[in-house]
Amino acid sequence: MDTSTRHILECLEGDARLSHEKIATLTGLSAEEVGKRIAEMEDSGVIRKYKTIIDWDLAGDENVYAIIELHITLERNLGYQALVERLYKFPEVRSVRLLSGQYDLSLTVSGKSMKEVAFFVAEKISTLEQVQHTTTHFVLKTYKEDGIILYEQEHAGRLLVTP
Repeated sequence: MDTSTRHILECLEGDARLSHEKIATLTGLSAEEVGKRIAEMEDSGVIRKYKTIIDWDLAGDENVYAIIELHITLERNLGYQALVERLYKFPEVRSVRLLSGQYDLSLTVSGKSMKEVAFFVAEKISTLEQVQHTTTHFVLKTYKEDGIILYEQEHAGRLLVTP
Protein backbone atom coordinates (compact mmCIF):
# COMPACT_ATOMS: atom_id res chain seq x y z
CA MET A 1 0.00 0.00 0.00
CA ASP A 2 1.42 3.37 -0.92
CA THR A 3 1.39 6.32 1.45
CA SER A 4 -1.33 8.27 -0.35
CA THR A 5 -3.70 5.27 -0.24
CA ARG A 6 -2.96 4.86 3.46
CA HIS A 7 -3.64 8.58 3.95
CA ILE A 8 -7.02 8.24 2.19
CA LEU A 9 -7.93 5.36 4.50
CA GLU A 10 -6.84 7.31 7.58
CA CYS A 11 -8.94 10.30 6.47
CA LEU A 12 -12.02 8.09 6.00
CA GLU A 13 -11.40 6.30 9.28
CA GLY A 14 -11.34 9.67 11.04
CA ASP A 15 -14.47 10.97 9.27
CA ALA A 16 -16.28 8.86 6.68
CA ARG A 17 -18.29 11.89 5.57
CA LEU A 18 -15.29 13.73 4.13
CA SER A 19 -15.82 14.67 0.50
CA HIS A 20 -13.44 13.53 -2.21
CA GLU A 21 -12.44 17.17 -2.61
CA LYS A 22 -11.49 17.53 1.07
CA ILE A 23 -9.51 14.27 1.00
CA ALA A 24 -7.81 15.46 -2.19
CA THR A 25 -6.75 18.64 -0.41
CA LEU A 26 -5.38 16.61 2.51
CA THR A 27 -3.53 14.08 0.35
CA GLY A 28 -2.36 16.17 -2.58
CA LEU A 29 -4.21 13.95 -5.06
CA SER A 30 -6.98 15.05 -7.42
CA ALA A 31 -10.60 14.53 -6.34
CA GLU A 32 -11.03 12.16 -9.31
CA GLU A 33 -8.04 10.05 -8.20
CA VAL A 34 -9.38 9.94 -4.64
CA GLY A 35 -12.79 8.80 -5.92
CA LYS A 36 -11.18 6.14 -8.11
CA ARG A 37 -9.04 4.76 -5.28
CA ILE A 38 -11.97 4.72 -2.84
CA ALA A 39 -14.13 2.85 -5.39
CA GLU A 40 -11.33 0.30 -5.93
CA MET A 41 -10.97 -0.23 -2.17
CA GLU A 42 -14.74 -0.65 -1.79
CA ASP A 43 -14.82 -3.18 -4.64
CA SER A 44 -11.87 -5.16 -3.27
CA GLY A 45 -13.28 -5.25 0.28
CA VAL A 46 -10.55 -3.11 1.87
CA ILE A 47 -13.31 -0.66 2.79
CA ARG A 48 -16.06 -2.84 4.24
CA LYS A 49 -18.57 -0.31 5.50
CA TYR A 50 -18.90 3.27 6.63
CA LYS A 51 -19.81 3.49 10.29
CA THR A 52 -21.23 6.11 12.59
CA ILE A 53 -20.16 6.01 16.23
CA ILE A 54 -23.15 6.66 18.45
CA ASP A 55 -23.14 7.42 22.16
CA TRP A 56 -26.01 5.07 22.97
CA ASP A 57 -26.12 6.15 26.61
CA LEU A 58 -26.63 9.77 25.55
CA ALA A 59 -29.23 8.68 23.00
CA GLY A 60 -31.18 6.96 25.77
CA ASP A 61 -30.65 3.40 24.52
CA GLU A 62 -31.98 0.78 26.88
CA ASN A 63 -29.91 -2.10 25.49
CA VAL A 64 -27.42 -4.01 27.60
CA TYR A 65 -24.04 -4.97 26.19
CA ALA A 66 -21.77 -7.76 27.34
CA ILE A 67 -18.43 -9.24 26.43
CA ILE A 68 -18.49 -13.04 26.47
CA GLU A 69 -15.20 -14.92 26.60
CA LEU A 70 -15.30 -18.48 25.28
CA HIS A 71 -12.94 -21.35 25.96
CA ILE A 72 -13.52 -23.90 23.22
CA THR A 73 -12.36 -27.33 22.17
CA LEU A 74 -11.91 -27.71 18.45
CA GLU A 75 -13.08 -30.79 16.64
CA ARG A 76 -10.42 -32.88 14.95
CA ASN A 77 -9.35 -31.47 11.57
CA LEU A 78 -11.54 -28.39 12.02
CA GLY A 79 -10.36 -24.90 12.87
CA TYR A 80 -12.24 -22.00 14.36
CA GLN A 81 -14.03 -21.00 11.17
CA ALA A 82 -17.08 -23.31 11.39
CA LEU A 83 -17.84 -22.27 14.97
CA VAL A 84 -17.19 -18.60 14.26
CA GLU A 85 -19.59 -18.68 11.30
CA ARG A 86 -22.26 -20.17 13.52
CA LEU A 87 -21.67 -17.56 16.23
CA TYR A 88 -21.71 -14.47 14.05
CA LYS A 89 -25.07 -15.44 12.53
CA PHE A 90 -26.84 -14.79 15.85
CA PRO A 91 -28.42 -11.31 15.69
CA GLU A 92 -27.40 -10.66 19.31
CA VAL A 93 -23.70 -11.00 18.40
CA ARG A 94 -22.15 -7.65 17.46
CA SER A 95 -18.54 -8.82 17.11
CA VAL A 96 -16.45 -12.01 17.24
CA ARG A 97 -12.71 -11.98 17.83
CA LEU A 98 -10.09 -14.74 18.01
CA LEU A 99 -7.89 -14.20 21.05
CA SER A 100 -4.58 -15.33 22.42
CA GLY A 101 -4.33 -16.24 26.08
CA GLN A 102 -6.71 -18.04 28.41
CA TYR A 103 -9.80 -17.70 26.18
CA ASP A 104 -10.13 -18.52 22.52
CA LEU A 105 -12.91 -16.23 21.37
CA SER A 106 -14.49 -12.99 22.51
CA LEU A 107 -18.06 -12.04 21.60
CA THR A 108 -19.70 -8.68 22.08
CA VAL A 109 -23.45 -9.16 22.41
CA SER A 110 -26.45 -6.97 23.04
CA GLY A 111 -29.92 -7.51 24.44
CA LYS A 112 -32.82 -5.67 26.01
CA SER A 113 -31.84 -6.68 29.56
CA MET A 114 -29.18 -8.51 31.56
CA LYS A 115 -31.60 -11.40 31.86
CA GLU A 116 -32.03 -11.58 28.08
CA VAL A 117 -28.26 -11.61 27.53
CA ALA A 118 -27.81 -14.23 30.28
CA PHE A 119 -30.44 -16.48 28.70
CA PHE A 120 -28.85 -16.01 25.27
CA VAL A 121 -25.51 -17.18 26.65
CA ALA A 122 -27.06 -20.06 28.60
CA GLU A 123 -29.35 -21.30 25.82
CA LYS A 124 -27.51 -20.50 22.59
CA ILE A 125 -23.78 -20.21 23.33
CA SER A 126 -23.07 -22.53 26.26
CA THR A 127 -25.01 -25.35 24.63
CA LEU A 128 -22.71 -25.49 21.59
CA GLU A 129 -20.65 -28.68 21.70
CA GLN A 130 -17.30 -26.95 21.20
CA VAL A 131 -17.88 -24.41 23.98
CA GLN A 132 -16.28 -25.65 27.19
CA HIS A 133 -16.53 -22.53 29.36
CA THR A 134 -17.87 -18.99 29.13
CA THR A 135 -17.29 -15.86 31.16
CA THR A 136 -19.71 -12.97 30.82
CA HIS A 137 -18.73 -9.36 31.52
CA PHE A 138 -21.58 -6.85 31.39
CA VAL A 139 -20.60 -3.43 30.05
CA LEU A 140 -21.54 -0.83 32.65
CA LYS A 141 -20.32 2.27 30.81
CA THR A 142 -18.42 2.91 27.59
CA TYR A 143 -15.85 5.67 27.85
CA LYS A 144 -14.20 5.31 24.45
CA GLU A 145 -15.39 3.56 21.29
CA ASP A 146 -13.32 3.08 18.11
CA GLY A 147 -10.92 5.82 19.19
CA ILE A 148 -13.69 8.32 20.03
CA ILE A 149 -14.07 9.49 23.64
CA LEU A 150 -17.72 9.24 24.65
CA TYR A 151 -17.40 10.42 28.23
CA GLU A 152 -15.62 13.57 29.17
CA GLN A 153 -14.80 14.05 32.83
CA GLU A 154 -16.11 17.29 34.21
CA HIS A 155 -13.28 19.62 34.96
CA ALA A 156 -13.52 20.38 38.61
CA GLY A 157 -12.25 23.71 39.74
CA ARG A 158 -10.06 24.08 42.73
CA LEU A 159 -11.75 23.12 45.92
CA LEU A 160 -12.14 25.86 48.41
CA VAL A 161 -10.19 25.28 51.55
CA THR A 162 -11.55 26.94 54.65
CA PRO A 163 -10.17 26.86 58.15
